[in-house]
This record gives sequence, structure tokens and C-alpha cells, in this order.
Amino acid sequence: MNSNVESPQATLDTVKLAVALAFMLAGLGAFYIFAEVSRLYRVLGLLAAVGVAIVIAAQTVRGRALAAFASDVQVEVRKVVWPTRQETLQTTLAVFVVVFIAAIILWLLDMLLAVVIRWLMG
Repeated sequence: MNSNVESPQATLDTVKLAVALAFMLAGLGAFYIFAEVSRLYRVLGLLAAVGVAIVIAAQTVRGRALAAFASDVQVEVRKVVWPTRQETLQTTLAVFVVVFIAAIILWLLDMLLAVVIRWLMG
């Protein structure tokens, strides 16, 4: 028999995510409710609420997996060999030249087809 029993860890994670969402919504609501307060203080409060929500969400299994994924992404980005400025300019120039040549060819083909259509139509 297959029974779907939710583990206590999953329930706790759900509660943590709900609390994190509540913090974010409370911060967003406070940002608009306290419109008479300086925008700087409202933004700082909103950032604090989002920060607390992120810290709470990071304590869940999904949060830890997301943090590990972000760490792996940083490692992979460091491995990328980025082109030099000269390589980028040369590649961009080559793309412009090829696009220009293709546009000329298509324009000439369009003119040729227009002439042929006019000749066929009389």
C-alpha cells in the first residue's frame, strides 16, 4: 500500500516558507501603508523585511538547494573565458558585414522577382 504521509521536516519547511512569505507581504504592505514616512525609511524597511524572509526561506530544504545552485553557478561563471574587447569588436563587425551582404542579396532577389512578375503579368 502506498500512503502519502508528510514528514515533520516537510511540514516545518512549509511553515517556514509561509512565514517568509508573510514577512515579504508585511514589508510590502507597510511600504504602502506608511506613505507619509520618508521613502528612504520605507525602502530600508522593505529591504529588511525581504532580507529576513530570505534568511527564513534559506533554512528550508529548497532554500539550501537554491543556495547550492547559486554557488555552483558562481563557480561555472568563473570558468568562462570571456572574449577580449578586440575579439568582440571583430565579431560584431563580421556580423554587420554578413547582415549587410544578405540584405543586398535579398534586395536584388526581390527586384529580380518583381521584374519577372511584371513581365509575366504583361
